Amino acid sequence: MPHVEIVRATESDIPFIVATERRPGFENLVGRWEPEQHAQAMAEPRYAYFVARTAEPVGFALLRDWNAPERSTLLRRIAVAEPGKGFGTALLRGVIERVFGETQAHRFSLGLFPHNLRARRAYESVGFQAEGISRGSAFVGGEHHDELVMAILRPDWLARKT
Repeated sequence: MPHVEIVRATESDIPFIVATERRPGFENLVGRWEPEQHAQAMAEPRYAYFVARTAEPVGFALLRDWNAPERSTLLRRIAVAEPGKGFGTALLRGVIERVFGETQAHRFSLGLFPHNLRARRAYESVGFQAEGISRGSAFVGGEHHDELVMAILRPDWLARKT
């Protein structure tokens, strides 16, 4: 697995984030926001942005409900500029460490399209478990789509660390 540093993103990372969201083939897998939407979310404490870096940024993650009183954080969006090189898995591992290491979160969850088997394998490899289908919960391209809900709980994370 490649060595990457996981750091909090800043406004200077927004052009990279926007460009990564708009990579060919990502339109139906990764959400897209305008730069102003990212800047607004970055300013809100309920969101946390992380960037994976080698010498340059290689991926990003957007989390919602960071350090929420409900102790449940959502991986809203994750993408790497060059899939298939191990950066996504490294980013996932780093973000999981940040969630459980820096907050009181008990649950870290995500939703993905059931047909996205590559992403599912990556999530499972770092400890996420499938919980079920949330019918019609994603609205993409003017249509409702099902999502597979996956999560990792703090006890699962702690067990994997030993």
